[in-house]
Order: sequence, then C-alpha cells, then structure tokens
Amino acid sequence: MAYPSASGSVSHSGTSIPVKYALALLVEFYRATVFGAIATTEFEKYVSDSGDTVRIRTLPTINAKDYVKGQKLEYEDPEPGYVDLLINKGKYWAISENDVDLQQFDQDLATKWAEHASVALKVAVDYSVLSSVYSDAHASNKGTTAGAISGGFDLGASGDPHGLTTDNIVGWIVDCGTVLDEQNVPDEDRWFLLPSWACGLIKQSELKDASLAGDGTSMLRNGRIGMIDRFHIYRTNNLATATDTVQVTNTMFGHKSAIAFASQMKKVETVRNPDDFGVLVRMLQVFGHKTIKSEALGHGYVKKG
Repeated sequence: MAYPSASGSVSHSGTSIPVKYALALLVEFYRATVFGAIATTEFEKYVSDSGDTVRIRTLPTINAKDYVKGQKLEYEDPEPGYVDLLINKGKYWAISENDVDLQQFDQDLATKWAEHASVALKVAVDYSVLSSVYSDAHASNKGTTAGAISGGFDLGASGDPHGLTTDNIVGWIVDCGTVLDEQNVPDEDRWFLLPSWACGLIKQSELKDASLAGDGTSMLRNGRIGMIDRFHIYRTNNLATATDTVQVTNTMFGHKSAIAFASQMKKVETVRNPDDFGVLVRMLQVFGHKTIKSEALGHGYVKKG
C-alpha cells in the first residue's frame, strides 16, 4: 500500500519506489509426519536395489499339548506362512524454473521451493499410509467390544463413535493398552496416534499436573505429551476423518512390528526445459506399506464428546 499523499501530489510507489519483499519467507507449518516412527523399515534393504515385492515369512502355529508319562508323542509339521510387501505406490512433484526469473530473484528461491516441495511429498506419503491402514486392525482390537479375552472395551464403531473428554481420555488410552495386553503385544515400542483436538484434551486432563505427567514442567507450559501407559503419543493431522452425525476421527495405536514400510526410490532430477529457457526439477518417491501383524494394531473410532 502506498504511503498516503495529499490531493495533487504524485505518488511514486511502484515506479520510482520499487516494491521490496522480505527476504525471510513465511514459515510453512507442515503437518507432522509420523509413519517413520510407528512402522518398521527393516525390510527396506531388500528392495533398495531391485524388485517390487518383499515376501515376509511369518511364524507357524505350534500347539502345546498335554503330556502323561509313557504316551506316544504326536508330531506336527510346521508350515510357515508369509505376507507380501508390494512396492506399488508413488508420489512426485515437478516444477519449472525460467532462467530469467532465476537470474532476477533476490534470493535462492529455487532451492527453497525444492525443499518446500520435498516436505510436501513426505506429508503426502504419510497421509497415504495413515488414511487407510487403520482398517487392517485385528477384529478384537476395534469396535465396541474390543479385547481378545474380555471383549470389554469400547473403542467406537460406525454409528456409535466413542466420545472423548478431558475426564475419560487418559482412562481410554489405558484401556487401549489393555487391548494390546490381551493380544500379548510387547510393552516396548508401542505408539498411539491422536488428532490435535484429542491431544488438547490430554493437556487439560489430570495429566496437566507436572507430578502426574512425570515431568518437571506442566504440559500446559511446554506442550509435551510424552508417554502414557507405555504408549509414545504422537500428534498428527493426517488421520482419516468421517462424518457420522458429527465429525469422527480414525485414531490408531499399536506396536512398531504391526506395519512394514519400504521406500525403493527417492530420485531428484534437474533437466533443461526443451521448450523454453530454464530448467525442470522433479522428484519421485516409490514406496509400499503392509500390515504384517494385525494383532499388534488397534483402531479407535472417536469423537470429541
């Protein structure tokens, strides 16, 4: 906006007085990416060079039988199974940069744009994983009667989402931990993905007290969630949502062994534009993910109650 001037006075804004742009670009707030923390990538090495499928062997079922002295033993022939991790998804970005613009820019915008696009690609991959994998949760780890042994936990279901409040959210997270306990899931490397609004409820719950949170500073002061009942709590805006009278979120929890992720290729190319003076910059990432232990994955269908 030009500086105000009296009637009849000439304004030189935009002509003799050039437009100046702040050198510091506005900070881009990216949605937190979490798949690298919740999925195992140990199989990635098998597809880094070639191949589009990783066949992951699973342990066979071996039964423990009763024994009495002198009986004839019954032998089993264990038959291992497998699941296939397919490298069948891809995301890319591509931008055109004109030589004239590159010469006249007052800062290295081309590099900043590429960095910005790369993070956007990471977010897109993250959303691709989180927006669908929740449906792979074991039947005993979701619904209104979750629990492989007790069937006594309400994690929400279509038409009956579970309402979370400041009073019940911590207890509900503990219930989800018990659901995994009933599946004999290890305590270490457990994780929980929650939307921002649910993390806000935790910060307003009884855990806002620093002594209860096991930290020297209240959550309301430092925003740290940390761990609750063996779960590493992660905040993400990439969870799938739906409308079920009200808006609901498909939360997820589990163990790092539940989901396998592999990225086969992450390639950046810069080539001359054949139709103009300038360059074409593009990046491709090829990847795949697979739920390999559904019993180690849980699904909560929740609303803000």
